[in-house]
Amino acid sequence: MGELNLHVAIIGAGLGGLAAAIGIARAGHRVTILEQAPVLGEIGAGIQIPPNSSLILKHFGLLEKIESVSVRPSDFIIRSYRDGAILNKLNMVPYAENRYGVPYLHIHRADYHRILVSEAERLGVKVHLGSIVTGIDFDKAIIRMKGRPDFQADLILGADGLKSICRESLLGRPDPPHLTGDLAYRIIINAEDMRKHNDLRSLAEKPAINYWLGPRGHVVCYLLQGGGLYNIVLICPDNLPEMVNTAKADLQEMRDFFAEWDPKLKTLLEMVQETTKWRLLNSEEMDSWSHPSGNFVLLGDACHATLPYLAQGAALAVEDGAVLGALFERIEHRSQIGDVLTIFERLRKDRTTRIVKGSTALRDIFHMEDGPRQQERDRQLTEHEPFEGYPNRWADPVFQPWLFGYIAFEEAEKAWKLYEGGLFPGTTGQFKSNL
Repeated sequence: MGELNLHVAIIGAGLGGLAAAIGIARAGHRVTILEQAPVLGEIGAGIQIPPNSSLILKHFGLLEKIESVSVRPSDFIIRSYRDGAILNKLNMVPYAENRYGVPYLHIHRADYHRILVSEAERLGVKVHLGSIVTGIDFDKAIIRMKGRPDFQADLILGADGLKSICRESLLGRPDPPHLTGDLAYRIIINAEDMRKHNDLRSLAEKPAINYWLGPRGHVVCYLLQGGGLYNIVLICPDNLPEMVNTAKADLQEMRDFFAEWDPKLKTLLEMVQETTKWRLLNSEEMDSWSHPSGNFVLLGDACHATLPYLAQGAALAVEDGAVLGALFERIEHRSQIGDVLTIFERLRKDRTTRIVKGSTALRDIFHMEDGPRQQERDRQLTEHEPFEGYPNRWADPVFQPWLFGYIAFEEAEKAWKLYEGGLFPGTTGQFKSNL
């Protein structure tokens, strides 16, 4: 760890911003988070923590706390929408721990967020709530804020999510989120109520991830909070009015879309009392996440928002934070900040792009209309051993280790060694000139 002590401002207190704050504070730097919300907290429901995230949480010393409020799914189960017949099953317990050294977990987003906030504050990170950013002076590393004095730091990280003022400031133009054509109903119900139904009891008792694949949509369900809650995500075509991204949902409309699906699923949806539908949005690929001044970079959904179909959106943001933290453990001179951001972007961009594109491609696999292509997909899932390009991407013997086996800290260490040797492309060579 270098002797340098920088002041890093992070715009946004989501999972990615908090992971970056923890990583950079652990490296010995001063961190301030500017969050526009008046109170800290997360909306939403369940979230998946794959091994590539669990490894980071373990490194941060947080895995035990996370596990105490999480559920370990025993299997990934892919089902036919018609009758719930199992098309494919992938073991997760004990497979994930045996293969990657850490578990695959499900957690309520609010619990995940709370644990990261607590750790950031324990490390001395300051969180300024109600901080509405209106613009950024990149050359001077100054943040302009509504009704508050300007805020200056050595480095600014834009972690303000999909609807990012930071991204728009960097691009110099409006860049609203892009429609994907899909929406999600997000639902949580009491698992104890499910256990009273003979045909739902098995879903509520075994902590598995269940996917139903069907025409123009799919369903994901899993247990949360020690098995007390059941998380349901229903994906179907976007029918929200223009400029409306979330709305209270009509329960009958929701049930009608899934009327021809598995009877168990229909029974489950009859138990739903209310729900909201959320338009699924993402962003377009950016040429660069950083500013030429060398003191600003984007991370997380602000620069690589993705459809949730690989369950990697939050994991990517946490990976970003971990890589930044690992690089800032090694920085020794203020003049290296620009190089660190170059290294960060080059380390992360190809991976995030591949996952964003892979998530979009998975929609076409999940949402096939009945017919020859769907029949061949189902045949491969039921009859074939996994192969590269397998319809269950989590079972793909090439893609899975690339996805789950990513070790953020090792990637940063390898890149820094190249940089020390003057071999990392795109850096200025400040390392050698300052020693």
